[in-house]
This record gives sequence, structure tokens and C-alpha cells, in this order.
Amino acid sequence: MSKKVIIVGSGIAGIATSIRLAKKGYAVTVFEANAYPGGKLSAFNLGAYRFDAGPSLFTMPQFVEELFELCEEDPKHYFEYDKKEVGCNYFWEDGTRLKAYDDSERFLSEVEQVLGVPTKTLKDYLTKAKKKYDLTESIFLKRSLHQLKSFLNPETLKAILNVRTLEIGKSLHQVNEEQLQEPHLVQFYDRFATYNGSNPYQTPGIMTLVQHLEEHYGTFVPKKGMESITTSLFELAKRQGVIFHFNEKVEEIVIEKRKVVGVKTEKMFYPADQVCSNMDVYPTYKYLLPQVVAPTKTLEQERSSSAVIFYLGISRTFKELDLHNIFFSKDYKEEFKAIFEDQTVSDDPTVYVNITSKDIAADAPTGCENWFVMINTPADKGQDWDVITHSIRERFIKKINLILDVNLEDYIVEEDFLTPPLIQQKTQSHQGALYGSSSNDRMAAFLRHPNFSQQIKNLYFCGGSVHPGGGIPLCLLSAKIVSDQIPELL
Repeated sequence: MSKKVIIVGSGIAGIATSIRLAKKGYAVTVFEANAYPGGKLSAFNLGAYRFDAGPSLFTMPQFVEELFELCEEDPKHYFEYDKKEVGCNYFWEDGTRLKAYDDSERFLSEVEQVLGVPTKTLKDYLTKAKKKYDLTESIFLKRSLHQLKSFLNPETLKAILNVRTLEIGKSLHQVNEEQLQEPHLVQFYDRFATYNGSNPYQTPGIMTLVQHLEEHYGTFVPKKGMESITTSLFELAKRQGVIFHFNEKVEEIVIEKRKVVGVKTEKMFYPADQVCSNMDVYPTYKYLLPQVVAPTKTLEQERSSSAVIFYLGISRTFKELDLHNIFFSKDYKEEFKAIFEDQTVSDDPTVYVNITSKDIAADAPTGCENWFVMINTPADKGQDWDVITHSIRERFIKKINLILDVNLEDYIVEEDFLTPPLIQQKTQSHQGALYGSSSNDRMAAFLRHPNFSQQIKNLYFCGGSVHPGGGIPLCLLSAKIVSDQIPELL
């Protein structure tokens, strides 16, 4: 009889973990409080418009394909995507516009022509970013940071010998300012701190490795929308025999003699040999593990940024805009100071607009677009989000109207929004933080919760609130790290 594994939560990491453990021979059951899988990576409709609710940027598709290949299936039969020619369009109020081309040489040329930055300057910067990634990939991303064996290898020794290269003693902004100097390009690369909800003025300079990932691997668009990442892996999991229980909330992870024995839901007790929580680690301890001493220092780390997101059905198309667009604020430093000191966002927020038209994924009527408009905000600590949301809406529409010379409100026919409290309500992310804890501390990678319990036997954790971090690629890597901790059944 197969050993039983229960996974709490069907976010992308929970689904990926279920696939890997089913492939190892375990009988896997996933419990989900919502009526649908995917957590933040889900979708909904407003009238004739379909929206991806959460992440809109797709990078490193090889981590998705790897799961199909693990199960001896051809991913092309189940999941299709296109590589983007332009990763993102950038707009400044001084009239500067920059296209982040996927092709490296073309992007270097664009930066030189638009911003006057010599090709060699940016090449040197990206070469250093690549070196940081190469030095740390196997240590920080592919292994547990909480086991001695992860550090007893040549890769770790090499990283230690090259510690000055990692620039952990400087902030990301300091590194960008020193090496790039041109204000628009500094702001451009500071923005990459938002990929894990951090502040470029605080997160260490090692984080330029994120720039290398996007520049080297590129960005992609799933042909059926971001939700198709969830649905394709959900169907793969079911083909591997994984059982899903939706609308069944886990109330407790049951422990006996410091060992997991199963979970209790609102319906009944389910025995298990192993349990993995894909729920945010903070509510996991608070609600599901009341008898376990919580790791207070870990759980009280500074939260990552959250967001206010607007979903707009637009009754026209904008030729000026591609799929991904950034409308920069004038004073980026003040914006991040506000976000991480738990104030409201600045008077001139940076606006991220993701657009999908009917030509892309049947997401809008012909001649129309749907807009995913995201503004970085602090996590929820009791702010008046009704007032903040109203203010943000006025300001981002004013900014877009100014840059595009348009009256956007004339074309809004459908509208909804999401705030940090609503994000917490829908996904159980503590305080609505999008990436768990921030990476503002130079030791943040080591302070993240491990993928296994150091107190309770056979208890594991996956997802964006634990090692190695938030975002689709890192969530998928967390699933792999968990599966590597659990032995294969013969």
C-alpha cells in the first residue's frame, strides 16, 4: 500500500509538489479551501472580459516543462506559449520611451540610442549579474539552505572565495547608480527589486542576478493566458493520480509525539505519512499548528510589498502599448520609502499595465482590451484601503492620460479591483504580501523559513513564503526542494 501525502493548498507550488511526489510513488491528496486551484495564479470574468487574477509575467518556462517531462509527457501537447520580442515598454513623463527587447544586442543598441549609455557599460553590468547568478544558483535556488550538506561542496567554496563579486554590502540601487549612472536606466533596473517585493534602496546588490535571469532567458506569454500554467499542471497532476478536494478547508495539521499523522478538515480527519503546507507559512503556524512553537524571528520578518490591482475592460485598443508596460513615477525613492515604511504610496506612483486583447487569448471582445493595472503598496497593517484605492485610481488614470494624451475613463466599460486585505482573504497571504517576507535584509535568504520542519518529523513547506522565495519560478523550485527531501518509494 502506497504511503500517503497530504498537501494543504493548491497554489502552483502545491500542484507541482503533488506531481513530483505522485511520480515517486506516493498517494497524494490536495486540500483547497477555494473552489478552484492556483491561488494567485487563477482567473475570472467581468462581462465579456477574462482576466488573469495574479501574476502576469512568465519567465523560465523550463520549470513548467520539466514537470511534464518528469511524467514522460510532451509539454507541447498540453501547454503552449510564445516568447516575447519586447519584454516591456517603459514610459517616463519627460517623454522618454524605452523598449526592453528580448534580443540582447538589440536591447543594448536601444539603450545606447535612447539613453546614451555606451554598450560596453551595460554589457559589463550584465556580465557581473550573470557571474552572481552562476556563483549562487545551486546554493540559493536549488538546495535547502538549512542543511549542512548544502554547504559542503565546491560550489559553496567558490561563492565564498568570490564574495566581493556578490556585492552584498551595497544596496541594489547603489550598485545600479555606480555602474550605470544614467537616471532612467538606474530606475529601470531598480524596478527588478519588485520581482520579489523588495526595496531597491535596501535589498543587497546581489539582486542584480534577477536582471540576468530576464535578460538571459527572456519573457513569455502563455497562449491561453497565465491561468493555463495552473490548469495544465492541475490536469497533469490528476493524470498522475493526485486527488483534489476543493471547498474543504484544513483546520489543523495533526501532530502526535512530534510527528505528523494527518490533517483535520471541517469534515473529518485524514491520516497521512507526510504533510506539506502550500499555505503561507504565517497562517500555517497560527491556525494549523497551534500546538507547535512558532519560529517567531522568521515569522516576524518584514513583509514584502503588496499591491492594489485594477481590472479594467477597455472598449478600444491602444497602439502605443504592448502586452507589458511600465509608467514610471518621478520620484522612485520616495515611493519605495513610503511602501516599506508602511505609509501610503507616493503622490506619483509607478504604474504597471498588462494588456491582453482578443488576438492574444480570447480575453476581450474584438477591438477591445483588458487591462491589469498594478501599483505597488505596503502590506496591510490596518490602513484605510477604501481611501487609498480611490486615490490611487485617480492618480494612475491622470498619469496615463498625461503620457498617452487620452481620457481613459471614456473607455472603461468593466471594472474590479483587489487590495492587500482582499489578497489575504482570497489567498491567505499574511497581510496581503505578494512574496511572503521581503529580501531587504542581506541575510534574508537564510532567514526564510526552510522547506521542512526542524521540530516535527514529516512536515514540509512549499510556496512563495518559504525558501527560495516568491514568484512562479521560485515556487516551482520550492516544490523540487521538498520532493528531494522525501525518499522515492521502491
